[in-house]
This record gives sequence, structure tokens and C-alpha cells, in this order.
Amino acid sequence: MAAWHELRSARPELAAAGRDLLYPHGMGLGFLATVRPDGGPRLHPMWPLLTDDELFAFIIPSPKQADLRRDGRYVLHSLPREDNEDTFSISGHAWLKEDPSTRRSLEEQFVREHKALGVPTPDPNDALFRFDIESCVLTRASGRGDFTPSHKVWRP
Repeated sequence: MAAWHELRSARPELAAAGRDLLYPHGMGLGFLATVRPDGGPRLHPMWPLLTDDELFAFIIPSPKQADLRRDGRYVLHSLPREDNEDTFSISGHAWLKEDPSTRRSLEEQFVREHKALGVPTPDPNDALFRFDIESCVLTRASGRGDFTPSHKVWRP
């Protein structure tokens, strides 16, 4: 497993494209897949938070939060774009991050990034998770309906 800064160091072009696809409007936005207790997948939209070094998210009290507390495996996938089928996905393991200083800093970043939406500071019951990377895939397409897109894969 690796942190975001390791991806950025090893494959800066991949990290830059991933940031662009995960931050389509100046704030993180993607789909998070987790593992339900019965082993099946669960998929929800979420707001990832990227720092220079790591990938985080505040997860509200929900089945998704319970999934990550019980079994940290995840896949994070970018949202579709209007003009093409480019995508970025990361898989790995999420870990509960309970450091108060890190939490405060990320709460401030979260509010800054979502200022236009008037989003409040995350609730104390929103769990902060750090997402380690097992692999990532960048898919580039020439537009809609591209049957031969290119794929770049990275594993630490």
C-alpha cells in the first residue's frame, strides 16, 4: 500500500490526471465502493479530500461508514465527464484517522473547498478516513463511444 505522495512521486502525470478527474469543480467528487457485511458491493457518491501527501474523506454515520470501520477495502472512482469517458479509480484500504490536529486541518480544507455550496464543518460523528492506495487506473478516451481507450495502471 502507498500514500498519495508516493503515487505523486512515482507517477506525477498519473497523480495530476487523477487529481483533475477527482476534483472536477474545485472540490473532490467521486463514487466510493465499500464491502457490505454479506460481502457484496455498496456504492455511494462522496467528497474525497486530497492533500499533497494523502487522500482522506469524512464519512457520515451510515452503512458506508460501518463498512469502512469493519472492512476497510474500497474503490474510489471519478465521476463521468460530459465530453469524454476519461476516468480515474483507486483501490486499497481505508483507515480511521483520529488525530485531532489532522482532523481540524482537514475540516478547514473541506469547508474552503465547498464554500460555494455553504457546506458546514463536518459533524463530530463524521468519521475521518485515510485512503491508502493498492492500485490506480487512469483511462483516457478520445471522446464518447471510444472503443479503444488507453489505460495506465500503477501499483506501488
